[in-house]
Amino acid sequence: MSFGRLERSSGPQPMSDINMTPLIDVMLVLLVIFMITAPLMSSALRLDLPRAEGTQPSDAPQSIELAIDAQGQLFVAGAPVDDETLRARVADAARLNPATEVQLRADRSVPYGRVAELIGMVQQGGLSRVGFVAEAPSR
Repeated sequence: MSFGRLERSSGPQPMSDINMTPLIDVMLVLLVIFMITAPLMSSALRLDLPRAEGTQPSDAPQSIELAIDAQGQLFVAGAPVDDETLRARVADAARLNPATEVQLRADRSVPYGRVAELIGMVQQGGLSRVGFVAEAPSR
């Protein structure tokens, strides 16, 4: 019986190159996702808001975003609505939480009478907290 050395083969050498294909795939998927979502993140409603000193964001826990553009079209949370739909949404919000705040964004060219009508609709619906959204003056 003889005892001999067993030859060990060195086996395959480890690969020293980085496989870039998965990295490029992930990058392209992220690029497509950002290209699709970027237009959705910007507001489609363009308003020329008045400028005022001391404007601050509201700290209301619940709010309804109400906007009126230069043509008099109403928008709730960016979606166009008519007067009846606005009344229904305000009444629903008042039933759920009477302390809900309405954040009113009105274009500069909207007549004051129309803004007063909107405030009246909101108050008839049961909400009394109305905040006026304005832009800070540019420096």
